[in-house]
Amino acid sequence: MLPLLAVGWSPDHRALRILDQRHLPGAEVMRDLVTLDEVIDAIRTLAVRGAPAIGVAAAIGLAVALHHESEGHGDRARAELANYAERLIAARPTAVNLSWAVNRLLVVAAGVDDGALLAALRADAEAIRTEDVAMCEAIGQFGLELIPDGARVLTHCNAGSLATAGIGTALAPVHLAHGQGRRVHVYADETRPLRQGARLTAWELQRAGIPVTVLPDGAAASLLRSGAVDLVIVGADRITANGDVANKVGTYGVALAAREHGIPFYVAAPWSTIDAATPTGADIEIEHRHADELGDLPLGARVWNPAFDVTPRELISGYLTDRGFVKPPFSGATGV
Repeated sequence: MLPLLAVGWSPDHRALRILDQRHLPGAEVMRDLVTLDEVIDAIRTLAVRGAPAIGVAAAIGLAVALHHESEGHGDRARAELANYAERLIAARPTAVNLSWAVNRLLVVAAGVDDGALLAALRADAEAIRTEDVAMCEAIGQFGLELIPDGARVLTHCNAGSLATAGIGTALAPVHLAHGQGRRVHVYADETRPLRQGARLTAWELQRAGIPVTVLPDGAAASLLRSGAVDLVIVGADRITANGDVANKVGTYGVALAAREHGIPFYVAAPWSTIDAATPTGADIEIEHRHADELGDLPLGARVWNPAFDVTPRELISGYLTDRGFVKPPFSGATGV
């Protein structure tokens, strides 16, 4: 099976190339994006999604959009840089990798003159992409100990290859264990309302030859009680200084059920997802999405549609990162 490219450069390196996940599992549609509006729309509409993938998309998208708009002139690119960065960061506020990647490019820009600006941005965007690939591999290697032969894993949403530039975060140990010949079965929550588990996780795992069973979100607690699951692994969109975790809405309920039934609950994420500047989950801005995502509703019915929820640290058995297993509290860039 060919490697799965969810986000990266177009072959000529003039555009951001994404696998448009809105069309999965029915069709594999690759898109090349060159303008800032195209990149922002892809992020907002979940054509590209998953915290690490959004960070990679933002970095490459910022570099290519500035080059396109400035026609290769560094002075004109610098004049637009702050505005472009602000607009990108506002596209989705909860996932910290987006702002992390954009701010990293801003630091690079501040250290070079106009003549070197565009090349420097492209180089660091590529570094972010390659680091993401390596990060996924490291998470997978560190997490292999969690996936013995015969492991039965429950996951929520999609934190695999489709959510990164590499083999994923929560699914990275699963992919590597399968590659070593270990028998692994994954239970994938459907993940309402946009069904990322049913549409994306199941598609990705089937493509890799890994057995997968899809279940409605409301059945997760019963599945955990039944004894059919050995562990839960989920991704993260932001991890705060005290260890609280923002992830796809529904994660909190799974964590509560896992604790009730004595099933370990792990969070897998790159070090860049740890936001030591945000004290607790209560300080995270939670994105709310449009009522249309919930389908047909009675006229006048109100909607509460948060994209994420916050799982408190006391429900989390371990934090799996590209630096290994870490423990909160987290502070500064050095972390543990």
